[in-house]
Amino acid sequence: MSIFVFLIIIICAWQAFYYVGVDLLELAKPYAVPSPIGVGQRLVELCSDGSLFQAIGNSLLRGVAGFAIAVLIGLVLGLLMNHFKFLGKNLKPIVLGIQTLPSVCWVPFSILWFGLSTQAILFVVVMGSAFSIAISVTNAIQNIQPIYKKAALTMGATNRQMYQHVILPAALPELITGLKQGWSFAWRALMAGEVMTTSIGLGQTLIMGRDLADIDQVMLVMIVIVAIGILIDKLVFSSIEKKVMRKRGLI
Repeated sequence: MSIFVFLIIIICAWQAFYYVGVDLLELAKPYAVPSPIGVGQRLVELCSDGSLFQAIGNSLLRGVAGFAIAVLIGLVLGLLMNHFKFLGKNLKPIVLGIQTLPSVCWVPFSILWFGLSTQAILFVVVMGSAFSIAISVTNAIQNIQPIYKKAALTMGATNRQMYQHVILPAALPELITGLKQGWSFAWRALMAGEVMTTSIGLGQTLIMGRDLADIDQVMLVMIVIVAIGILIDKLVFSSIEKKVMRKRGLI
């Protein structure tokens, strides 16, 4: 079954549920339950004035910028925890603990330190994903077959050569998976940051829908957030992952 056919079935079932539950049986108020028709109308309205495209563009720019910073911090932190046993033993549990914090916990710090600004949103994104990437980097390196490292040391490889030609290439598939997970954390953290600030973005557009009691706009933004997450995964991470796996003869 084609994905488009499946989506059409889902939309039709959704509309039928709305009609029976809201229009026919009046089990809920129209303003409390979104409908496909209402969401479609809000989509046309927000696209016609360009506000939805502006929100998507701003959110993507912030998400990519914050994720890039998080990747840099996560890679450095992960490599340090792997290279120095003291840090790996004592710092890793702390990093794991911090990673369990919901991204919204960082919002008060970001507002106090940076105000209602783009920097505040980026801070939440970085804090929400950098530690996940660091843990992924450490685990990817630790899961490398020890024989690879022993063989490189036998041939006289230096630390730089070890990381450049052995460790990083061997850990690459798992690193990509870790980066994919880091992006999902970053994207969620971005929404947490945007809903708490006044900067134009998908998060703020969602809050505007809530303030106006426009459940269709709220649902539309949620669908757009999910759709962008899926597209980024398919077009970027899954594509890179398949190329790496195919190059190594794993698929």
